[in-house]
Amino acid sequence: MKFTPLHDRVLVRRVEEDEKTTGGLIIPDSAKEKPQEGEVVSCGEGARKDSGELIPMVVKAGDKILFGKWSGTEVKIDGEDLMIMKESDILGVIV
Repeated sequence: MKFTPLHDRVLVRRVEEDEKTTGGLIIPDSAKEKPQEGEVVSCGEGARKDSGELIPMVVKAGDKILFGKWSGTEVKIDGEDLMIMKESDILGVIV
């Protein structure tokens, strides 16, 4: 199934964190926090001003991003856990 977010929304795949600490301890799943880093899978066309003018998206598919801990809505598309969030929920792009 092909999915394209609408307006200024972004489809994001979380990037999994390491399962070990730098000291070599294995972190159990129950103690892990959800990662706040992800990769943009697809984007909408952008938001619109009251005048109807399009405000283009800053992020694009393939960008590595940071987002807030409680940002977005979790969805399952083709059996894969993804998130949909507004572009304004994205804190920055990792270069």
